[in-house]
Amino acid sequence: MKKSTTLALTAIAFAASAATSAFAAETVIGLITKTESNPFFVKMKEGAEAAAKKGGAKLLSAAGKQDGDTAGQISAMENMVAAGAKTILITSSGDAIIPTIKKIQAQGVQVIALDSPVEGADALFATNNYKAGELIGAYAKAALKGKAPVIATMDLFPGHPVGAQRHNGFLAGYGLKTLDAKSNELAQPAEVVCMADSFGDAAKGQTGMENCLQKNDKINVVYAINEPAAAGAYKALKAAGKEKDVVILGVDGMCSNGVGNVEKGVIAATSMQYPLKMAAMGVAAGLQYAKDGKRQSGYTDTGVDLVASKPMAGVKSIDTKTARGQCWGD
Repeated sequence: MKKSTTLALTAIAFAASAATSAFAAETVIGLITKTESNPFFVKMKEGAEAAAKKGGAKLLSAAGKQDGDTAGQISAMENMVAAGAKTILITSSGDAIIPTIKKIQAQGVQVIALDSPVEGADALFATNNYKAGELIGAYAKAALKGKAPVIATMDLFPGHPVGAQRHNGFLAGYGLKTLDAKSNELAQPAEVVCMADSFGDAAKGQTGMENCLQKNDKINVVYAINEPAAAGAYKALKAAGKEKDVVILGVDGMCSNGVGNVEKGVIAATSMQYPLKMAAMGVAAGLQYAKDGKRQSGYTDTGVDLVASKPMAGVKSIDTKTARGQCWGD
């Protein structure tokens, strides 16, 4: 009787030990986005959650209060590492996070940048933002059919690599004087008569466009950092009775503000990127790191497609019906 009891207790202890070991070995991955409310980051989180669940990992998530909240991102990184995260996926809000990235890497944590490049990250999974700009730039030039461009740009904010790459890529696609993809400065050739910082926000995009119209009412092309900023610019143009005279371009690929506004004619074309794919690839890299300890490295292009309801000769695009099957909600 004592022997049976001893064996039973041993079996229970072994099972408990195995369960504890399995729990201890659970892969913990952190996802930190710029904000919680932006549909792009909502979709990114959905992709990370689905990939983590499929791979048996625990996902921790956090976000800054607004774009540019590096203090919030730094705090989130430190908290996640303390909670056992060995891979951090982050959409950088600025270079102030770089020292913290280096610090946690020294502690054995892999850091992967999603969407926005940041110095020191082990790897980057992102859209080729320069190419995204080139696509809409080429479309704008074709849409103007030989007319001289008078351009306003609704940019992100100074110094951000994604904002610079899209802006400068747009000018390159149009065939105008610009800067290369490595520059964080915004080129301003003579054809660009007004530049405004929209912070990717519709209200700021509207205000920026109103100010640009006061400077030059002959504007016939508007480049916007994203689709909310493009929608804001459209609102200002419509209030001025000029919405039919201007070609508006954006980037992102949201379902409503993006594809939906292309369908409505609010935006002439947009470049669609794939945040769910970025996040899923990031989680996969985190799972692999937990298995073999080998860090991901380099840049992985997660793809971009030009979406237009009216195709232009010589400019490759997908129609809105196709885009509907690939877009992400807003």
